[in-house]
This record gives sequence, structure tokens and C-alpha cells, in this order.
Amino acid sequence: MKINIISKESNPLLKRTEIAFEVKHGEKEGTPPRLEVRKELASALKVDLQLVYIKKIETKSGATTAKGEANVYDSLEQAKLVEPEYIFVRNV
Repeated sequence: MKINIISKESNPLLKRTEIAFEVKHGEKEGTPPRLEVRKELASALKVDLQLVYIKKIETKSGATTAKGEANVYDSLEQAKLVEPEYIFVRNV
């Protein structure tokens, strides 16, 4: 699995960075689990895992590349204020 960051935008109002990314995975493997992508994204951005939240990740039918969106917060407290509860549940 290889992550390529497509865009990175700072959002000072919400104290986060909004990331668009691509994940290249094997043909027979399918879309990688959210937790694995989250760990790889955190290590690529050199931030703590608790500050990274994957909003969505999807692979088009027959493709070997998944596209997704994530938010990287300045602090865990800010993430709890902004992110909906279902995003926290999905990212555990």
C-alpha cells in the first residue's frame, strides 16, 4: 500500500488541515481497511495517529487506486468539538 497526497489545505477557522489522498493497493486486495490507511497517513504526515480522521475512502469498480479525504487536527480537543460522532466510531 502506497499513499500519495493530492492536496493539503489549511483551515485555520476549524484548526485543521484537510487532506485529499490516493492509496495504491493490489488488484486482489481490495480497498484497504480505514485503520491501516489512517496509520500510513499519520506516518507520512509525521503527526500523532489520534489527530488523523478519515472522512471517506472509496475505490471505483475494477481499479487498484482508492481516493479519500481526511482531516488532521491541531489537537484532540478540537477534533472532538468539530467531528461528528460517527466519524470517531469509524476511525477506531
